[in-house]
Amino acid sequence: MAPKLFIAGDSTAAAKDPSQKPMAGWGEYLGRFLKPPLVIDNRAVNGRSTKSFLDEGRWAAIEQDLRAGDAVLIQFGHNDEKKEDPLRYTDPDTEYRSNLRHFIESTRDRGATPVLLTSVSRRRFTADGLPDPLAVGPYPAAMREVAAATGTPLLDIFAASQLLYRDLGPEASTTLFLHLPANQHPNYPEGVADDTHFSEEGARQIAKLVADAIACSDSLSSFHRYCVGLDRVGDLEV
Repeated sequence: MAPKLFIAGDSTAAAKDPSQKPMAGWGEYLGRFLKPPLVIDNRAVNGRSTKSFLDEGRWAAIEQDLRAGDAVLIQFGHNDEKKEDPLRYTDPDTEYRSNLRHFIESTRDRGATPVLLTSVSRRRFTADGLPDPLAVGPYPAAMREVAAATGTPLLDIFAASQLLYRDLGPEASTTLFLHLPANQHPNYPEGVADDTHFSEEGARQIAKLVADAIACSDSLSSFHRYCVGLDRVGDLEV
């Protein structure tokens, strides 16, 4: 049976319905960079944190379907930091870490591989024109520490996305996000300037960062056979 690569996360990874397009999640594009027979099962959902993903039974649903040899990409943080919402907020030093440990342990119990991904960065620049290192608060650092403490593979997508934004700069990086003028798209007649959610091009580029990180991870060598050669990536259609 072909292995599955599950995605547990929030709106930055989640598939978008027609009413939200051209917003896109990176999970929608990951299959462009990872080839069959690997199956990508995107369970990411808009607006979820580690807490709400657990409380709503979404993690339990993944547990039911996990098989030995599968892997789970786990990326949360954007909604965990929402202090105004007790249904989603988690303290980065306590509950957030314990939730990540729960995900790790339950994945390993089923013979599958947990993979932690630091949150993809928001598009936020400091006064000196560099990406804000606190664009998702303390959550990326907390995830790195949990990964180190538990010996869990880590894909540092926060750092990788910040490098991408830095290279593009404050203006050009808007093309990666949902920035539309008024009357350009029927789903956003008043226009939109969203520095958290991706355009289709942004989702594609973040998906490539995730696939590249998998290809470079010694801990995920069993999945390297599914990585599309980097010389082919530029030829793929969006």
